Amino acid sequence: MAIGWSRDGAVQDQIDATVKEAIEQARSRLPEGESSTHCAECETAIPEARRKAIPGVRFCVHCQAQMEKHLSSSTGINRRGSKASQMK
Repeated sequence: MAIGWSRDGAVQDQIDATVKEAIEQARSRLPEGESSTHCAECETAIPEARRKAIPGVRFCVHCQAQMEKHLSSSTGINRRGSKASQMK
């Protein structure tokens, strides 16, 4: 696959490390503890099924979706891969 100064499998090792780091980062953002009965943003009641499914939940589904949408739109990671996009 790749030739040069790196050993065989180095690229895959780097990919594996990146994925592992992303998983750890996502897990660190998961809520913990007792779930709230009402949304911290809009004060809507959080259904019992959601509270049981996600320990430590603080937001209703709508507010959580809005927060995640905002977070994902501002990651700043270049996913296009073209050189032109990397030069900007």
